[in-house]
Amino acid sequence: MTTPGFLRLTLAELLDAFASNAPVPGGGSASALAGAIGASLVIMVAGLPKTRLGTEEERAALDAAATRLKPLRDELAALVDRDSEAYTSVLNAYRLPKSTDVEKAARRNAIVTAMRAATDAPLATMRACERVMREATAVAESGAAAAASDVAVAIDLLKTAARGAALNVDTNLADVKDADYVSRVMRERRDLAQAIESLFPTRP
Repeated sequence: MTTPGFLRLTLAELLDAFASNAPVPGGGSASALAGAIGASLVIMVAGLPKTRLGTEEERAALDAAATRLKPLRDELAALVDRDSEAYTSVLNAYRLPKSTDVEKAARRNAIVTAMRAATDAPLATMRACERVMREATAVAESGAAAAASDVAVAIDLLKTAARGAALNVDTNLADVKDADYVSRVMRERRDLAQAIESLFPTRP
């Protein structure tokens, strides 16, 4: 079982893929896509000709932010496919034969490797979202006031993306037996969630 390149689909085809009863794309890919859209909105605001106060310093800050944001947006977009590919590897690993001791050992190793990849993908989504939100602080401060709602939508998308990715991290870690790896990932997941919330606290 292989996954198509979801980013090569039209929007309508991609939505149909998410709506299908196929195992991928799922929540992890949807989280990465939400993050990519959020990053794109921040880039859009950074590129608008008007700044909040019209100063050269604001223009320079927005241009610098846009330059750093574009590879992060591309990384989140790539994670749409990466997450689906990782989960497909998990499914394939569980389907491996287990009739002999050799087959059982190979299957166990394949499952361990696949579950780590399936955990690392949403964790990477969380990392990228946190980095985008750090750049978004400058865009929120210096971007055109008329685009404030666009930044707000972007932030909500990024926070949703990070929360969705965190849920996938938690789900996949439940099947990982390496205590050191689980502890390290849970610590980073917690730190990223806290950093994201501190950058843009949830509105009452």
